[in-house]
Amino acid sequence: MKAYLILENGDVFEGRSIGAQREVISEFVFNTSMSGYLEILTDPSYAGQSVIMTYPLIGNYGVCLEDQESSSVFAEGLIVSELSRIASNFRTEVDLDTYLRLNDIPGIADIDTRHLAKVIRQKGCLNGMITTQKYENISDVLPQIKEYKVRQVVEKVTSDSIHAISSGNIKIVLYDYGAKRNIAENLIKRGYEVIVVPASTPAKKVIAMNVDGILLSNGPGDPSECVEMINEIRQLIKSRIPIFGICLGHQLMALAHDFETEKLKYGHHGANHPVKDLYSEKVYISTQNHNYVIKESSVDASVADIWFMNVNDQTIEGLKYRGQPIQTVQFHPEASAGPKDTEFLFDEFSKMIEERRKCQEI
Repeated sequence: MKAYLILENGDVFEGRSIGAQREVISEFVFNTSMSGYLEILTDPSYAGQSVIMTYPLIGNYGVCLEDQESSSVFAEGLIVSELSRIASNFRTEVDLDTYLRLNDIPGIADIDTRHLAKVIRQKGCLNGMITTQKYENISDVLPQIKEYKVRQVVEKVTSDSIHAISSGNIKIVLYDYGAKRNIAENLIKRGYEVIVVPASTPAKKVIAMNVDGILLSNGPGDPSECVEMINEIRQLIKSRIPIFGICLGHQLMALAHDFETEKLKYGHHGANHPVKDLYSEKVYISTQNHNYVIKESSVDASVADIWFMNVNDQTIEGLKYRGQPIQTVQFHPEASAGPKDTEFLFDEFSKMIEERRKCQEI
C-alpha cells in the first residue's frame, strides 16, 4: 500500500506503507546510525518525534526484544529508504515490519531518506504527517501539521511509582525523565541498589531515603517546560548528594543553576558524534539524541566549567560544577546503541560517591 509523508513546508514524499496503517502527526528528526534501530524506537527521548534513518538498509538483523531500551516504542513513526525483506540474525525474534505493526507504529519505506535529511538540515526540524490517504489538496492538512507541538512529554514517559530494581550496599536514585534501560544496567553492574523514581518526585522524599547518589536521566521535549522538576533539582543541589546528569538531566541541572538552553536547528541524533574532553584533550565518539543544548554565553564560569565540547559545532556537551559533587553530560555514556567510549563516566560518578562516603566516615 502507498503511504505519504507530508511536511509542514508543503513537501510531499510518496513511499510504501510499513508497520501500522494509521495517520500520525509529529516532529521529524533524522538519525545517522547504521544500526540500533530497535534501541532508537524504544528510547523515550523520541516521544513526540518520528525518526528518519539515513542509513539506506534498515531491518536486516530483525528485532531481538532483549535489546529494547524500554518496554514500549516511544517514537511516533519510522521512515526508511529500504526495509530489509530478510531478518538474518541468530537472536532475531520478529522482523521489523511485524514489530512496528504489533506496537501500532506507522512507517514509510522506499523514501529517499538522505534527500529528506538534507531538507531538514536546510529548513530545520519540521513537523510532518505519515498517512496512507492521498490528499488532493494538502493545504487542507498543513495547518494541523504546523500546529503540532512536542509538549509535556516527560509526564507521558516517566515511571508511575517508586520502585527498586536491584540491591546493593550503595543506594542510587534514578530520576526517570524517560530513562533508557542501559543507564540502570550500568549502575546495577557496578553493584548498586537502584531505586527508580518518577520525574515529579519531591526532592525531600529522595533526600529522606538517605541515598548515596542521584542520577538524572535522559528524556524528551523542551527542558525549559519542566519548571517543577527544575525546582526540585535546586533542592537536590543543596543536599550535597553526588549527582550525575545525562542528556535532559544535564539540561535540567543547567537550568537549575539559571543557565539557559536553546534549540538546535536540527539536533544531534546518531551514534557517531565526536566530543572532546577539555581536561584531557581526548576525543570520544558518542551516541546522542537531543534537540536542545545549553547556551554557552549563559554559563557562569564561576559556577561551572565546560567539560566536553562537540567537535562538529562546538556546542556544550558536559559541565562540571565548581565546589559541588555534580557532573553532567549531553551525550549518552550508556550508548545502546552506539560506541561505549564514554562508559567510564559512570566510574567518575562512582568516584564522587566514594569521596563523599569517605568524608562521612571521618
